[in-house]
Amino acid sequence: MITDAQIERWLREDVGHHDVTNHVPGETTGELVAKEAGVVAGLEAAAAVFEYLGVTVTDRLETGTRVDEGDELLAVEGEARDVLRGERVAVNLAGHASGIATRTNRVVAEARTESDDVRIAATRKTTPGLRGLEKRAVVAGGGDTHRLDLSHMIMVKDNHIAEMGLEGAVEHFRERASFATKLDVEVETAADAPRAAEAGADIVLLDNMSPAETREALSLLTDYEGALAEASGGITLETVADYAAAGVDVISMGSLTHSAPALDLSFQTASD
Repeated sequence: MITDAQIERWLREDVGHHDVTNHVPGETTGELVAKEAGVVAGLEAAAAVFEYLGVTVTDRLETGTRVDEGDELLAVEGEARDVLRGERVAVNLAGHASGIATRTNRVVAEARTESDDVRIAATRKTTPGLRGLEKRAVVAGGGDTHRLDLSHMIMVKDNHIAEMGLEGAVEHFRERASFATKLDVEVETAADAPRAAEAGADIVLLDNMSPAETREALSLLTDYEGALAEASGGITLETVADYAAAGVDVISMGSLTHSAPALDLSFQTASD
């Protein structure tokens, strides 16, 4: 899924038009090493960068592997100039993705203290150009991608409801959707949760509600067994267990992608 065009853009951004820094003669080997514990992701992208430059990837961990400080994630060999040209882009991609996977894994573990069934999902709050990398990193950490783009699922949000009303918006989009496309309807009050389910929502998104308000909304949805309940909006690592305990089916969190700190990685070379 990573194209040569993407890699070329990444390298052009970092290497520029006249790279003197990396004009180093000879052959070398290199390894990507974890400087802290975490869950690795993005190594397929890092490997693709090196391979695009003609560098051989001799070893690579599987996505989703847990690592400790000092563990080797990826090893390469090739012309020193090309290894060094790919180094920073590869480290940035793998560090960013591994940070997302690690944060997702921690959130999933916290939610599992209250529920074995709740799904932890990402959102569309991703970095332009890096959505594929970031969504795969969420999966590596044990999370769910949610919709990959606008065509993947219809979400009836507050702006739609403001324009057409809740029932009107659901009807409007249901008439235009394929039978295979799910409809996720956002509500901001517990009282609106059964209205959304009655209108035909496949998923009722409880937006910016407290855990107590979430429980109230769920109590009003007991007669609508076919509709899933999703909690979203301002949920953090510290509060995710409270929402899991409330009994929702899905917890979606933009912070999995937009606020995850990069995992600290280091690239080390050794000339032959």
